[in-house]
Amino acid sequence: QVQLVESGGGLVQAGGSLTLSCAASGSIFRIDGMGWYRQAPGKQRELVALILSGVSTTYAASVKGRFSITRDSAANAVYLQMTGLKVEDTAVYYCYALAGGNYWGRGTQVTVSS
Repeated sequence: QVQLVESGGGLVQAGGSLTLSCAASGSIFRIDGMGWYRQAPGKQRELVALILSGVSTTYAASVKGRFSITRDSAANAVYLQMTGLKVEDTAVYYCYALAGGNYWGRGTQVTVSS
């Protein structure tokens, strides 16, 4: 089993920045990918950013150019630097890991005020 713990969420004004962090622990043999998803009220969970094999990155069109995902493989951690935040970025952000299965964190709330 892999446990994921997120941190760094909070309340920020539109145009501001936040950095989310996620640390993986537990029975980790290999992590093939880590990333972030989000779910806004009344909406489905959606991909925000994903990094595979520590190199290949994918971003949702809505965040490209504003968000940046990085991974520290030695620390089994992933980060999401968010800049130019918009009200529509408000959601619960979930950390994700592909490690012989799909694992999810409990989520961290990001609220962007106008």
